Amino acid sequence: TIVRNTVLAPVLGRPLNPEAAAEGEKFLSAALSKIESVWLKGNGRFLLGRNQPSIADLSLVCDIMQLELLGETERNRLLGPYKEVQQWIENTRNATNPHFDEVHKILMKAKEKLQNPRLKGAKNEGGESDMKRTLHSRI
Repeated sequence: TIVRNTVLAPVLGRPLNPEAAAEGEKFLSAALSKIESVWLKGNGRFLLGRNQPSIADLSLVCDIMQLELLGETERNRLLGPYKEVQQWIENTRNATNPHFDEVHKILMKAKEKLQNPRLKGAKNEGGESDMKRTLHSRI
């Protein structure tokens, strides 16, 4: 909700919705807190104290990775208080690389375009935003 109602809305031709983004931020904070206080407790490096990542680790980390689209400053502000979550993301990435980075290539390309003002507004021959076309082709 945060990503959709902040950085993606203008790219997709939709209005910004700061109220929805603020609600999403509250929900995200509660979810990250619950992940740290419940799901990451134990002796292992992954959910439920496991020593190997599960499909649950991969699915949840991939959802959280969408915060990359917000840029480093905003991502760090949102994830900063959750050191165990940050370590878990890194553990999941390390345990599944090079596949993790391969799966997230499109996300990182979108992040680069969103962060680069010159690329952000680039239009193709049909007048459509290159970013919008990229996002729609991947969704």
